[in-house]
Amino acid sequence: MNNLKEYLIPFVGLKIGKHQFDYQIDNTFFKNFDYDEFNDVSVKVDIVLEKKSTMLELDFKHKGTVNVPCDVSGEEFDLPIKGKLKLLVKFGDAFNDENEELLILPHGEFQVNVAQYIYESIVLSVPLRRVHPGVKDGSLSDVIEKLESLSPKENKKEEQQNNDIDPRWENLKKLLTDK
Repeated sequence: MNNLKEYLIPFVGLKIGKHQFDYQIDNTFFKNFDYDEFNDVSVKVDIVLEKKSTMLELDFKHKGTVNVPCDVSGEEFDLPIKGKLKLLVKFGDAFNDENEELLILPHGEFQVNVAQYIYESIVLSVPLRRVHPGVKDGSLSDVIEKLESLSPKENKKEEQQNNDIDPRWENLKKLLTDK
């Protein structure tokens, strides 16, 4: 986590008002969090810090692509992502980050670490089901045909056997309905 020093924003020397911070996120950022779901990452993060007299407001916006495997075909593709996050930073007696929209820093603190919030906003902006655009528009039809040919087929003989019920069971079922 020592590689994340560039994500510490010292706010003590900043004047009251808005300040812009830009970050380019790649795979090395996610290695610090031991996160390996992405094959490649290229995301631009813009942070606007608004310093007020008693608190800070941080507005995160990110936009870019992550290279992930498709959940249907297994093909890798670049998935475009974007997202926003708003964070209020207040000052109190002890550090508290239990609320995702409010961070409480101890009095006397002079910097805020935004790495965890960048990490969470990018990871949470990736959908749970990642489907290659070629699967949706049909341009990966050869992969889809191969998957369909390999999928298990229902056996018609087993289906007929399931429909032919043993007459002994029929007699038992009659006992239940004849009460």
